[in-house]
Amino acid sequence: MSSLVRRRLTPAETGPALRALCAWTPADVPGGGLHPGDVGWYLHFDDAAVLLWLDDGEPVAAGFLDGPVLRVTAAPGADLEALSADAEEALGPGDDWCDGLPMPGWGLDQDSPWLVMSWTPRPVPDHGEPVGADDAADRVLVQRAAFEGSTFTVERWRAMRRSPAGELAVETLVRTPAGEPAAAATGWFAGAGRCGLLEPVGTHPDHRGHGYGREAVLGTCAALARSGASAVAVVTPAANEAAVALYRSAGFTVVREHHDRVRAGRPA
Repeated sequence: MSSLVRRRLTPAETGPALRALCAWTPADVPGGGLHPGDVGWYLHFDDAAVLLWLDDGEPVAAGFLDGPVLRVTAAPGADLEALSADAEEALGPGDDWCDGLPMPGWGLDQDSPWLVMSWTPRPVPDHGEPVGADDAADRVLVQRAAFEGSTFTVERWRAMRRSPAGELAVETLVRTPAGEPAAAATGWFAGAGRCGLLEPVGTHPDHRGHGYGREAVLGTCAALARSGASAVAVVTPAANEAAVALYRSAGFTVVREHHDRVRAGRPA
């Protein structure tokens, strides 16, 4: 890959990266470190920047820094050695993890495994409602309540939905009988006959234990299936027992355990 070039894309420029990631998404569980939906959710951040690698002008990999983790998916048949060498040049101090490239000399992070889970389309109860502009504040309320430290806002929701990934988003909101927002899930379409993704899913702490999270998951999975998704994947920390139990209750099965790569000799 002597002609390998790395570009840094602003949110408005991410169309080529998203199209490439969709084309590389298989019918079953995604195999790389990045689904187009990961990029879609990431684009709600003000400073989002996506990396796109090209060889002779053709996309061969896409990724972004998720905190200290570089997440990348490469095209089938891409030169992973050349990509790994170039990717390492893009990393700064403390960027010591990578998902999707076999970084030379890096080992597997055995301390924080992930579970890759998959759902096969089938008829399911669908009690949620699609999220539109009028529901944005309630969608944000659930997200901020479900995830401590969340910085999600209505403006960030709008930024995500008007980004090049916005048309891939499928969101479901579940309310209590009294109309209070209880749970929400965002799903991402990668094209007909390709695997969709759940990212993220949350239940308001005041309404946990009543099945609302499961309804949000099933509603989003059903919407993705109606659009033509061949399967739906979710990736969750193996240690998050509540999340694993939720996805199992919705019919997801564990496909594999996944480990990020970690830089050798990183400071403890």
